[in-house]
Order: sequence, then C-alpha cells, then structure tokens
Amino acid sequence: MRRKAFTLLELIFVIVIMGILSKFGVEFLMQAYNTFIYSKINSELQSKSELAVQTIANRLQYRIPQSTIKRIGSSNAFTLAPQPVGNPDDYNILEWIGYDIDGFRGNGTPLWSGVIDLNNTLTTNAKLFSPDTSTTAIDDLIKALSNNGSTIANAAILFNSADYDIDGFGWDGSATALTDHTKAMHPIKANSNIEEFETGFATGNFSGIRVYNRYFLAWTAYAVVHETATSELKLYYNYQPWQGEAYTDGTAIVLMQNVDTFRIRPSSDGTLFNIIVCAESNLTVGGVHSLCKEKVIF
Repeated sequence: MRRKAFTLLELIFVIVIMGILSKFGVEFLMQAYNTFIYSKINSELQSKSELAVQTIANRLQYRIPQSTIKRIGSSNAFTLAPQPVGNPDDYNILEWIGYDIDGFRGNGTPLWSGVIDLNNTLTTNAKLFSPDTSTTAIDDLIKALSNNGSTIANAAILFNSADYDIDGFGWDGSATALTDHTKAMHPIKANSNIEEFETGFATGNFSGIRVYNRYFLAWTAYAVVHETATSELKLYYNYQPWQGEAYTDGTAIVLMQNVDTFRIRPSSDGTLFNIIVCAESNLTVGGVHSLCKEKVIF
C-alpha cells in the first residue's frame, strides 16, 4: 500500500519560505507598531500643545498692552516684553494684566460700563460714578472666577487715555506695592451705590489725580511660566501686583507637561506675540519624539 508524503525537497522549500516570512513578517509588524506609536504620540502632543497655546491666547488677547512684561526666573527684575534685552531665549516667564473681559461682556449687559461720568455730581474726589455698572454683580463674578480667592476689593481700574509707566503696575513685588493713586493702577472698592467706585486705599482719595472718562477694570494678573525643574508649563492667575503680590501668590494651572522649550517672541511694538511651545515624549523605542507648536497672538 502506497502512502503519499512530502519529499525532502518540499520540506526544505517550506522551511525556507517560513524562515523568510518570519524574518520579514516580524520586521513588518515592528514597523507597523512603531508607526502606530509615533502617530499616537504625535496626535497627543499636537492636541495638548494646541490646547496650551490656545489657553494662553484666550487670555493674552485681552491684555493691557503697556502692562506686559517678561522675566528670567522668579526674580523681581523684569523688562517690557517687546524690549530686546540680552538673549531673548533666556526669558521663561511672560506676565500681563488682563482687563475683566468676563465682566465686560456680562450676562446680557456689561457688569461694568467702562465709563466714568465726569460731569455727574456723584463724581467727586472721594467717589467715581460709573453709570450702568453693578459693583455687586462684579463682586459676585470675581468671587466665582477666583473660587472666593478675590473680591472687588482686590480689583483696580486703569484709565484708557493715561500715560503709563511700567513701574506703575506693581511688578516690583511687595516692596513697591501701590499706596496712592499716582500710578497706572487705581485700586477700588464698592460703595453703597452700586454705580460708584471708592478708593481701595485705607486713606486718601482721587484728589489731584487726572481722571479720564474711559477706564478698564482688572482683578487679576496672569503669568505663563516654564518651570524647567519639572518640565511643566503653568498658567498663574488670581494675584494682584498692585497689592504687592507675585505670581507665586496666585493659583496655578498646569497647561502642559514634558515641555522642554517655551519661547516668547513679541513684535517691536508689542502688538503681536509669537508663542512657541515644544514638548517631548520618550515612549518611542530608540529615542525621544519632540513636537513644537507656534501661534501668533494679536
């Protein structure tokens, strides 16, 4: 009885084919796996860096331009953001005072009007009358946005037509906290009349101060800080430089982790900011995958 079987040549042929498939098949699978990992990491870095720069843009676009500064580290030394001093890549902190866009938009109507009625009898050396303003609503909003960390008593107004000195915002720290109304920021507090502002200082008033009819209201400064020790990019808010506070006194939000580069590129007139954020991931085999996100902010 004859039985069919593989010949030796056929077995050798099968073994050779299996060897070829195992060699190139494993390489194909590894290549497909690496491609998937790179795609996943790239997608994650893209989305996280986009979210980080967009968060910065959302607040920076409502900055008071003359208040924008940059620092190296957490020292009190600072310079105007557009001013070319030293190596621009050394600056890892960007700070600015933002006007209260949330309150100005309001819920249907602005919570503060941005107008001081200079001709009204309610505007005196002691009080400023701002028609269609609700200091009660402003106070509630500030408490909500700051998680009860600030109130209208921490806010200040800045006149739209005044000449500003960079030293008039309180960036020097507690040693130069504002004590009168001779600087750019004018601390205020609420009055029994919800359309009036009183001075936020314990003594003194607006006597002898040039008061303009247009103003901005601010209750917080902002700082974007690249903390190289932890490779984190953080946004600080809920602090008032005009009261002698630094960004370290504020509330911190981690915008992104594993950030190896943060660059500030302002235009010479300070109207444009080019923000560059570079992040990395070491999840890939054989090296570090890095991605940079760049955004121009008006």
